[in-house]
Amino acid sequence: MKQPPKDIEKYAPHYSENKLLTKLKKVFRKVGENTAKSALMLYYLLQSPSVSKSDKVKICGALGYFILPFDLMPDFIPMLGFTDDISALAWAIHAIWKNVTPEIEEQAKQKLQSWIKE
Repeated sequence: MKQPPKDIEKYAPHYSENKLLTKLKKVFRKVGENTAKSALMLYYLLQSPSVSKSDKVKICGALGYFILPFDLMPDFIPMLGFTDDISALAWAIHAIWKNVTPEIEEQAKQKLQSWIKE
């Protein structure tokens, strides 16, 4: 699995719930349902009191990186623009997988389904 930027945590200040949901809703068809579901699982994990502070920093870093349009690979580049973002999200999911519950997966699935129906 490709590693995100070594200093992924520095992107945590760029995380915003509103910015994340706005961008994700806008691009979920471009990044694919699995990537969108992963981002939503990370979003819901941030709300869980059982997730450690250090894991929440990782999540915020990955989501903050996803939100930024100009990062290692700018999002507007066709076919390649989201590859680094997807890698950061995949890395974060892998790093904190122990926290993912069936309820978190279901919340993400339901949110994604509501966007698909719109």
